[in-house]
Amino acid sequence: MAPQTPSTPSPDDHTPTGAGTSGLTDFTVDLTSQEVLRRAHVMEALGPHWNPIEVLHGEDAAYDLLYSGLDAQQQRLHDNLTAAGVLPTRKDGHAAP
Repeated sequence: MAPQTPSTPSPDDHTPTGAGTSGLTDFTVDLTSQEVLRRAHVMEALGPHWNPIEVLHGEDAAYDLLYSGLDAQQQRLHDNLTAAGVLPTRKDGHAAP
């Protein structure tokens, strides 16, 4: 983080001495090292046996189960929500049978 220098008041500034400056001070923080540490902790918490592909397959199966067995009205609503971009498009564009 670069050192900051306080701004000096302009001659047109009518604030009393010691009342502070009228300008804003630039404040920048580099969070790169904290983000790397956070990601390392997440990966450590997940453990060595975490399998992202298996997790994605499980999510797909849960989605299929959630939207299976819809009646005609529910299917129509599902299709409308998918067309509007509220729900993601799936395989054939319809909820699982």
